[in-house]
Amino acid sequence: MDANLELVLKVLPALVVILAASALCGRLALMVRQPRVLGEMVAGVLLGPTLFGWLFPAAQQTLFPAEIKPILYVLSTIGLTLYMFLVGAGLDHSASSPGQVRRAGVLALSGFVPSLALGFGVGLLLYGSLSGGEVSRFEFALFLGGALSLTAFPMLARILYERRLQNSPLGRITLVAASVDDAVAWCLLAVLTALHLGTGTGGAVRTIALTALFAVVMLKLVAPLLRPLGARFARTGVFTPAMMYIAVLVPLTGGWLTDWIGVYAVFGGFIAGLAMPRDPAFREALHGRMMEVVTTLLLPIFFTFSGLNTHLDGIAGGAMLLAFVLILGSGFVGKYLGCALSMRAMGFSWRESYAVGALMNARGLMILIFINIGLTHGMIGQEVFAMLVLVAVITTAAAMPLYQLALPARLEPTDERDREDQLV
Repeated sequence: MDANLELVLKVLPALVVILAASALCGRLALMVRQPRVLGEMVAGVLLGPTLFGWLFPAAQQTLFPAEIKPILYVLSTIGLTLYMFLVGAGLDHSASSPGQVRRAGVLALSGFVPSLALGFGVGLLLYGSLSGGEVSRFEFALFLGGALSLTAFPMLARILYERRLQNSPLGRITLVAASVDDAVAWCLLAVLTALHLGTGTGGAVRTIALTALFAVVMLKLVAPLLRPLGARFARTGVFTPAMMYIAVLVPLTGGWLTDWIGVYAVFGGFIAGLAMPRDPAFREALHGRMMEVVTTLLLPIFFTFSGLNTHLDGIAGGAMLLAFVLILGSGFVGKYLGCALSMRAMGFSWRESYAVGALMNARGLMILIFINIGLTHGMIGQEVFAMLVLVAVITTAAAMPLYQLALPARLEPTDERDREDQLV
């Protein structure tokens, strides 16, 4: 049999199983009032050695042989790059007043800094037992703190839109703060990757400088060149094939360039999204065209690729479980209490404050992307990777129950103007 055909006949069954498992687990997640993405994350873990490989090792090896893993990696990288592009393209801060922007900045710092500090401290404490000596103590601790400082911005946006809170003061401040936290964390990861992969200080400085240059070129030179797309769509209301080609080429080119620079493709995709036209109708049309394909076909491949690298048996035993509890606790306390206390200090009620703390504490897909980059570049090992996968699942699963406990639907703010008047 032709080698290419044989490879296709190995990849296609794997994709069928991945999509079927993601669809099933996503549906089950919705049935228990959790976001679909949580079910898809769990499906990826279950297809790995945690369950499928444990129960049916021969079948798992047959379905996911070593030769198809590079293909899954490429497909998941393309999916992540396009997904982060859509996340960047979807950010809209233009509707926020200066007062909301200031409060969002305070909220972002109150969630980011405590999580970063606590995660950094735990990383320093656990370096000897978890790092394997492949990275410096500083890099390991900073990576762990950066991973715990993330917020699942896309999931947060979906929850707020479903509850029609995106234009309330609570919704706006939370969305802006989450986007700031994630943007800062991605910049931190870019710097960490540059330091880790650079050949000495000079190589790291070169990588950081090229990354900064890429961001400046995209936001200051490429973004103005893309603005006519938004204006044309506003005039015609038609998202043309030429626009779709540009919408795909820009993030893939950005991802290729940042991969060449040495900071991973998803960073290029995110910056490319920030460079897209800010016209709301254009952004909505772009999401409508691309988001379903990316989230239905490509992201489940990423979740499964992550699951194939997740060995939960590696965190068995008292010492490893204690390390996991320390990591989970530092991330949860830093983000949840930091954000809740900040919201309360800005004049929101305790219920609203705890609700925002619950939402900002969810890490969802964002931390999985972050830690996959760390695993690929050797900044963390399999044990830490598995622990942070569990952190992603647990914090994401806890977000909605904690939110609803703090702020039931009957108590959610409905009058934006009255609430805003109280806070100004």
